[in-house]
Amino acid sequence: MDPSPTPVSPVSVHICGLTVGVRLSLIEKKTILEGVTADMPAGSLTAIIGGSGSGKTTLLNAISHRVSSKKLRVSGTTTFNGGACLDTVRSSYVMQEDVLLPALTVRETLQYAADLRLPPPSTEEERRAVVERAIMELGLGECAETRIGNDVHKGCNGGEKRRTSIGVQMLANPSVLFCEEPTIGLDAHGAFRVVQTLKKLAENGRTVIISIHAPTSGIWTLFDRVILLSRGATLYSGPAKDAVEHFGRCGHDLPAFVNPVEFLLDLAEIDTRSEEAEKASSTRVDQLRKAWERHSQPISGPITTPAVQNVEGGVHRQVGLRRQVGILTKRNTRAAIRDPAGIARSFIGLVGMSVIVGWIYFRLGEDLTGIRNREGALYAAPFLQNYQTLMFEIYHLTIDIKLFDREQNEGVVSVPAFLLSRRLSRLFLEDLPVPVIFGSIFYAMAGFRTEPVTFFIFLLIMVISQFIMVSLASLCVAVSRDFTKASSIGNIVLSLQIYCSGFFIQVDQIPIYVRWLKWIASNFYVYGALVANEFIGVHGGRFGQFYACPYSNDPADSACQEYMGRYIVDSMGFPSNWLWRPILVAVFFAIALSFGAGLLLTFRRVDIDAAYSRKTVKGTSRSEVTVSSSSREVRRAAIRLNQFGLEVKKRYLWGRSYCKTILNPITASFEPGHVNVIMGPCGSGGRTLLQGLAQRLDSTVFSKYRLSGKITLNNAVPSTDKLESISSYVARDDDALLPSLTVRETLHFAAGLRLPPSMSTKEKCQRAEDVILRMGLKDCADTLVGGELLKGISGGEKRRVSIAVQILTDPEILLLDEPTSGLDALTARSVIEVVNSLAEEGRTVIMTVHHARSRVLQNFHNVTLLARGGSVVYSGQLQHMLAHFKELGFECPQTTNPADFALGLITVDPQQEDRDEASHEKVQRMIRGWDASLRPLSIAAPQIAPPSELSSLSREMNPFRVTFPLVLKRSTINTVKNPTIMLMRITTVILTGITCALFFAPLQSNAESIRARMGFIQHCAGLYCLGVLQAIALYPMERNVFYSENAGGCYTTSTFLLSYTTLEVPFQILSSLMFGALASYGVGLRRTPSFFLITALNSFLALSCGESVGIVLCTLSPSHIYPQLNPAFTALAIASTMGGIMALNIPSFLQALNYLNPIGYQIGNMAVYAMRGNKFTCRPSQQVNGQCPLSTGEQVLKLYHLNKNADMYLIALGCMAVAHRIGAYLVVKVARTQWNRGVLGGIKGKQGGDGLVELENVVVTPTEGKQEENESAKPENAVEKLTAEGGVLEVKATTEAPSLLSETRH
Repeated sequence: MDPSPTPVSPVSVHICGLTVGVRLSLIEKKTILEGVTADMPAGSLTAIIGGSGSGKTTLLNAISHRVSSKKLRVSGTTTFNGGACLDTVRSSYVMQEDVLLPALTVRETLQYAADLRLPPPSTEEERRAVVERAIMELGLGECAETRIGNDVHKGCNGGEKRRTSIGVQMLANPSVLFCEEPTIGLDAHGAFRVVQTLKKLAENGRTVIISIHAPTSGIWTLFDRVILLSRGATLYSGPAKDAVEHFGRCGHDLPAFVNPVEFLLDLAEIDTRSEEAEKASSTRVDQLRKAWERHSQPISGPITTPAVQNVEGGVHRQVGLRRQVGILTKRNTRAAIRDPAGIARSFIGLVGMSVIVGWIYFRLGEDLTGIRNREGALYAAPFLQNYQTLMFEIYHLTIDIKLFDREQNEGVVSVPAFLLSRRLSRLFLEDLPVPVIFGSIFYAMAGFRTEPVTFFIFLLIMVISQFIMVSLASLCVAVSRDFTKASSIGNIVLSLQIYCSGFFIQVDQIPIYVRWLKWIASNFYVYGALVANEFIGVHGGRFGQFYACPYSNDPADSACQEYMGRYIVDSMGFPSNWLWRPILVAVFFAIALSFGAGLLLTFRRVDIDAAYSRKTVKGTSRSEVTVSSSSREVRRAAIRLNQFGLEVKKRYLWGRSYCKTILNPITASFEPGHVNVIMGPCGSGGRTLLQGLAQRLDSTVFSKYRLSGKITLNNAVPSTDKLESISSYVARDDDALLPSLTVRETLHFAAGLRLPPSMSTKEKCQRAEDVILRMGLKDCADTLVGGELLKGISGGEKRRVSIAVQILTDPEILLLDEPTSGLDALTARSVIEVVNSLAEEGRTVIMTVHHARSRVLQNFHNVTLLARGGSVVYSGQLQHMLAHFKELGFECPQTTNPADFALGLITVDPQQEDRDEASHEKVQRMIRGWDASLRPLSIAAPQIAPPSELSSLSREMNPFRVTFPLVLKRSTINTVKNPTIMLMRITTVILTGITCALFFAPLQSNAESIRARMGFIQHCAGLYCLGVLQAIALYPMERNVFYSENAGGCYTTSTFLLSYTTLEVPFQILSSLMFGALASYGVGLRRTPSFFLITALNSFLALSCGESVGIVLCTLSPSHIYPQLNPAFTALAIASTMGGIMALNIPSFLQALNYLNPIGYQIGNMAVYAMRGNKFTCRPSQQVNGQCPLSTGEQVLKLYHLNKNADMYLIALGCMAVAHRIGAYLVVKVARTQWNRGVLGGIKGKQGGDGLVELENVVVTPTEGKQEENESAKPENAVEKLTAEGGVLEVKATTEAPSLLSETRH
């Protein structure tokens, strides 16, 4: 049944001589596609295949008219039913990424998409019927009421999400469907289901064109036509069933048990690992290209399809603006209310912040101190709300904007509809409740004027300020979709708003060259309106609000002018009658910012661009892998698992807990001298098993891993330390490499840290050079490793460097987590060849793989195949696997990759009930078949080393005097070579100082300068926040390296943090000295050498405190920093408010908490040093009884309650800096302690000097405290099972275990 309400209009696509080139510079050009010609008839599924850089994505984008870069030049023709314009037919494009709202169900997602894509005259019933047919056609019935989900809230799996994305595009009833890499990131079953769905859509008359990276054998059978590319040239374009025959005529026959797609990709591959290989492969590809050109010459023209008269005008019409706004508002509102816990947390946080800030300004007085407090309170209220709102909206908008970008490019959503619906859907959830709740609580606690009209005007201004911030967030995200960049833009704009607001510096005191900025700063109008509303009001009269003057009750008395509202407003530099005008201007700002965001979203679209390979960095083009042998004889270590099981017990905060089985009891053997592979679909537990062997499973307070069964090493049970000492673990990601180091520097430093202290520096360097040669890294040894922002070595070379770091110690056991993940076919094969050569030296190599190509599979010896749920389906030699499955009645076809065949067998199909039961029963049958065929595990004695040999191997951590200089030197080199880090470290503080100088310099000695001086001191406290930002930007890179090396036992937390601090200090000293110079001499706070040094010291200590807080935040949230970042900065803003300038009378309880506030100590000493001894003048109109109200610095300090012991406050700030860093150390230390708790950590026992335990008695202590003793346990069955309730297992060693002397490994 077809999901569309009307028949599909058949469309045939023909491309002829399609060429795409890119201009890299004025001289250099690059050809991406060269003369591609192909036919894609209606009702066919066409796959575009090729290796990395072959141009398959560019071809797909060129056919779909999505190539828009000005650097690209496109020639040739693409016709649709003979017409040159894609707009004459209905088409849809499915992007590689699934852009869906996680809170909606599958049915809701499709229903809203139908409402947007099917304009009138379609009725609601017709659109609902279309959605139901689409759900049936795409096989989404079982998950129709399941939410899409994300990383936090689980929902649909990857295949279901991908089919939902296809369903969204199918609702417009396209005749041509383009799909970019529809199977990427999916397991074998999920990928097959997606392509099977596309095949059904093609059978219904559509033309489906996809680019695909590495399809399985089953997927190959679904293709109707295939286009094979190599470096932009066509090697084949025609029916998929004829492809193998064509290349057979060219002299290349398909081997047995090889996936035809892999066979084609290998033929199209250019091997750049050596000059000889590149020459041979280029010759082969050139011959195949010429052979295809000769073959395709007889073809006279495209395959034609009779023109269809009714194609409904090509692209569907867009629904009206009113309907768009209504649909999007409903969709956004439903998505928002689906997270009640998140809404509750937001409102609890909002109420909490308003109560805290209200407490700070509780019951403001009417004396001069109370008046200053009112000024600070009126500034703090919008500032705290604005910052929270701005960061919150930018963060969520960077996520939600992806869906708008897709729908805008598809022509179904307009910019006005997006902006209007976003505000309407959040009007009663955020935009009104946030300012009203915050403002009401704060206004009542602070004790502002009690007139109702004044209160409601206050709320009105807060609501307008809220809309200004959300409009500013839209503008920031319109400039950049990246959260870091967008939030940086928002912070810069907000900082300029602070300078121009009129609180920290009187607006008339701002230098003339930047004074004009106040007229384009919304905070100037918002704060001015709040001030006028409080001190003058709607009917303020001649004097405005009159406060409690101690001299007279007559507002006309000149002695009481400081207590008159109009005098206060005038002293702040705001114009007269400054209430309704700034409110109207603020409304205009909200509208103007939204209008600006709309213009950018309209004319600065995020489009699909053709990707082309970057220019190869010198030294990386030749990467021939010629691995030499190790100089040391490797002791062979055999690992056996006997009924080894693993479960995790998770506990919630409210006490509820549950257990989840990760691995059912496994019996398997991993032999030395071969590559042992763990394979299985998603959820099979293969990666968890590898992490358990590597001691990388982290038990925490809320989750605890528990094991059962036995792990033996050469027939003995190893201790945790012994297993770690002879094994190395290579993580899946390469983020443990510093990007600014060369390959040689990386390995030299790794050798210095990992090799024992008994080796000399020369010997360690020589070991590193030997590994460089063995890993085939000689040609790129002096090339930078590189990263996201820095070009360096290729992905395969990075993976080999990661492996090289681990084999420096010549481990007996090498564990690799998906070493081929993310690599192209050639690079993956190169990495596996290296791994295989390491195994041939006698090592036990155990690795997990997600998908293995036929040529890669040839390097594997033993395979452990796990089904979903962690049950073993097969564990043994690869050459016997197919025979085993054949005995069970499952025979592998000759044209199928055995890995694809095996994974297909053990995958359960949950989409339909009958298929689910059948596939589940099939998998259970294979599990039972393997359990029945189990034999006692045995390895020939000559193949393994006796326990006494392994016991002589130990890994000794280098002492602090060795590791600290190495880690410090390495970090220094990485920093010096990376200009981004240098600029971040040096310029951030200096630019802040220059910006402050622009607004505050030169300070005068009049009455108006008092506000500016205190405002500048308040801004100096902002260095605390800058320290946090620097740590968040720079610490994670060093942290990732430390985590990897600390897990490998290279050095301790104290070594890492001390080296990080030592490297950080010089930059902080330099930037602090520059800031001190700008503050004392540039701004003119006090032009003396002593004050310059005091300011520099305060700056240094504030930066250090902030850096420590940033380290804690990055440790507590290693991947998603924002959940901790926003509350942290809100807390810092509150701490800044309590510093002593913005709030003068803080309640006693909060004052006690203020003793833990570094900002209070910084302001407390800087204010005294800056103000003491200063004299101030004033105008005659400002005098009271012939004297200036504030004529000395001491009077100012008394007014602000800052007449403190400056020396003691400076010492206290230094102590706070030290305490902050110690606290950061403890947090990192605790985090690393949890990391190092492996699953074998629960096995305790008395050991001989060899660290290997021969079991005799087993004592199990259950959780309830009862004990059971098994006196008759045999040594070989000593640890059959650990109690499921987390009992403590005590192992007693035999008295005959030899006490062997340990020798240090070289």
